[in-house]
Amino acid sequence: MASLASRLLDALGPDVVRTAAEDLAVYGFDAYSDNTLPSAVVVPSSAREVAAAVRIARDCGEPVVPRGAGTGLCGGAVPSRGGLVVSFSRMNRLLELDVANRRARVQPGLINLELSNAIAAHGIFYAPDPSSQKISTIGGNVGTNAGGPHTLSYGTTTNHVLGLEYVDGDGTIHRTSIDDCGYDLTGVLVGSEGTLGIVTEIDVRLLALPEAVRVCVAAFPDVESASEAVSAIVGAGLIPTALEIMDALITHAVEAHFHAGYPENAGAVLLVEIAGTHDDVAAGESALERIARAHGALSWRAARDRVERDALWAARKGAAGAIGQIAPNYYIQDACVPRTRLPKVMHAIDEIARDHALPVGNVFHAGDGNLHPLLIFDRREPRQVQAVVDAGTEILRTCIAMGGTISGEHGIGYEKRETLSLVFSTNDLAAMGRVRDVFDPMRSFNPDKIFPSGAACGEVGAPIVERTPAPA
Repeated sequence: MASLASRLLDALGPDVVRTAAEDLAVYGFDAYSDNTLPSAVVVPSSAREVAAAVRIARDCGEPVVPRGAGTGLCGGAVPSRGGLVVSFSRMNRLLELDVANRRARVQPGLINLELSNAIAAHGIFYAPDPSSQKISTIGGNVGTNAGGPHTLSYGTTTNHVLGLEYVDGDGTIHRTSIDDCGYDLTGVLVGSEGTLGIVTEIDVRLLALPEAVRVCVAAFPDVESASEAVSAIVGAGLIPTALEIMDALITHAVEAHFHAGYPENAGAVLLVEIAGTHDDVAAGESALERIARAHGALSWRAARDRVERDALWAARKGAAGAIGQIAPNYYIQDACVPRTRLPKVMHAIDEIARDHALPVGNVFHAGDGNLHPLLIFDRREPRQVQAVVDAGTEILRTCIAMGGTISGEHGIGYEKRETLSLVFSTNDLAAMGRVRDVFDPMRSFNPDKIFPSGAACGEVGAPIVERTPAPA
């Protein structure tokens, strides 16, 4: 039988297919990193080419791994078993725009921020905005159900996807819509990390740009008091568009790099965004400042203009990159806890980092309890590498114990698959496995992702066990 590479070349041509060693090396990792090379890479321009490539991979018994911009932090795009990588860098267009109904149809390789930039003149925007929005693709965002700072008010990617086109394991093209009767297949595919099918088009919901936007910064003596203020704000029924916290370590790093105007004499800063009518924004700021000061805010100020507002957001979204000034490497966790547990979990994270002799910086979407502690280390030191792995697992276990979960927006991917059983029972995993088998019975799409490594023959393949009710 001809090899995967030769069959792909015969069917799609050298302009679409990559087989050179140096080309394959580029697709052997994402932001998580790995050292496994694919057997071949295709860079298609249409769903038809994707479908042809999937059929060839199926016939050759090779797995298929979809890839957006490679910014994923959990190894969702690493070709852990080799096989075929499908890169969507060419399928990056805005295909249709319906301004009146605030809808658009896009290809999966379209960069998140480029969509909002392209439609801003019409007074509309695309709401999901992960910190990587300048480079991450909408297809990748769909794969992980990405969120971002504005999740508090706008929700995650799944709240803005109206339908999908996808290729199944047989190379057949299907289309879904949330308007369809019956099962919500669109919702099933969002967040599935490429394990159920290869998404080739996305119908998205767009929102009207608000009349006014105000960004404010409050300084607090510590992360705990800032977290308590966030809980009080939401508890009072106030829902700003964003509530973000950075601790002192992160604030110093972003100020050294961006010079955005964050106060450096505080233990933590709270970044608040309010949007709506001019009157609502003014009233909202007054109420928010009152609550913040009641919970220990040392200062409160609003950005004077759009330039200053954009600078504050650029610094916040560039926080992870700014860590390069402190150490050569960082490991970022992604977990969620109830807002009311934020002060306690932040204290616990500091203790875990201290126990492992690791600096930790905290920058997170406080409004929805989505934590992103950055453990700072040097990977050239084996002790530090092991300490980071151990501390990261302890942080996840701590978040679960406080009523949280192991991922807010980065997905499970390859990195977190072994921790999925900390959240879900054997029966839960078996039910998920049955869903996967309906879409991809050969399990050729993105293997080794999401499910624990033993689940292929264990939990996921196990029959669902009926529990006998306890005696009354």
